[in-house]
Amino acid sequence: MYHVLIPVDQSEERATAQAEAVVELPAASSEVRATVMHIFQDNPSGASVNQVGSVRRASETLEAADVEYSLVEESGDPAEEIVDRADEMDVDSICVAGRKRSPTGKALFGSVSQTVIIDSERTVLFAHVDEE
Repeated sequence: MYHVLIPVDQSEERATAQAEAVVELPAASSEVRATVMHIFQDNPSGASVNQVGSVRRASETLEAADVEYSLVEESGDPAEEIVDRADEMDVDSICVAGRKRSPTGKALFGSVSQTVIIDSERTVLFAHVDEE
C-alpha cells in the first residue's frame, strides 16, 4: 500500500487540491492510504484535528473516492513537523500545496512547501491550487 502524508494548513482550497491530487494517483481507492495532518501553531481553544475545516474538506474528498485515510495533529514548526512525521511514519510521499508569493515574499515569510521539498528525502507531490 502506497502511503501519502497530506499536511494541511487552514486553507480549505489547498487542502481540497491536495486530497484531489492524491485521489488522482493510479489505483488510489485500492492501493493508496493517506494521513491528513494539521499542525497547530496557536490553539488556545484546544481544538482537535477533526474540528479544522481544511481537514474536513480533505477528508470528505478522500472519503468520496474511497481512499483509506487517518488524521493526526501536531504542534510546532510546520516544515520541521512535516518532515519529521513523514520520516517517523515512513511514508512513500508527501503531498503539499503552496500559495502564490513573490520571491521577496518567500524570502521574508518563508515557504513551508519549499522547505519540505528541500529538507525531505521523500518524494514530494505538489498540488496545483487555483487562485484563492
